[in-house]
Amino acid sequence: MIEFRAVGKNFPGGAVAVENFSYVVPSHRTVVLVGSSGSGKTTLLRMVNRMVDPTSGTVLIDGRDVRTLDKVALRRSIGYVLQDGGLLPHRTVADNVMTVPVLSGTPRRHARTAVSALLERVGLEPSLGGRYPAQLSGGQRQRVGVARALAADPNILLMDEPFGAVDPIVRRDLQHELIRLQADLGKTIVFVTHDVDEALLLGDDVVVLRTGGHIAQAGPPAQILAAPADAFVRDFVSADRAGRELHIVETQGRRLVVDRDGRPAGVLA
Repeated sequence: MIEFRAVGKNFPGGAVAVENFSYVVPSHRTVVLVGSSGSGKTTLLRMVNRMVDPTSGTVLIDGRDVRTLDKVALRRSIGYVLQDGGLLPHRTVADNVMTVPVLSGTPRRHARTAVSALLERVGLEPSLGGRYPAQLSGGQRQRVGVARALAADPNILLMDEPFGAVDPIVRRDLQHELIRLQADLGKTIVFVTHDVDEALLLGDDVVVLRTGGHIAQAGPPAQILAAPADAFVRDFVSADRAGRELHIVETQGRRLVVDRDGRPAGVLA
């Protein structure tokens, strides 16, 4: 469990990134922080692994204040996935994946043995282990980034706009891959995005943020869509757009789902 207790962050020069944010991320669930630029979502994510320390308030993992923990040990115990993978370009895929286990003391031969299984887990051929990041597609690099984050079997995964640099088709594939992985592994995931459709697809719970890290609404995706807390949330999640308002029609003996303008969105099985 990750708990934010009245955390705030002021940067040099007086800029306020986050102001008095409190929230609990339950264990084994995916919580998505969604908001536009200036909402503090990435700052909040980085407070968990102490890449950013709060100016005020406390972040706790399983009841322990992260400020009492060694930064290096804390970061090695948490998986972290960046946009475009954040891979080391001069190291092979296998060496990238092995980074944290080797730094934590796992013998290289044991760490290397696990690489093939990790690559297969994220949908990659083990033969890619000998390639370099520049030889991979954007989607492949993102999958390697996820494999690296999983290599030390962390309880927590932090994912900062991880699919933002790939095309829409690859992005949707990666989103569904993450859903599959989470169903298998049951990690505690904090996921940051500015894409509300991605947030609603991936999150067990979604936190819609205003500027400064103020919570506009938090809850399951269906609840946020069905009952937006106010006009800000309604506009942000586009609750009134045609693609969100679906109904069922009968056509040639089949039940079709169509949007408000009558455009088909799918078929009911």
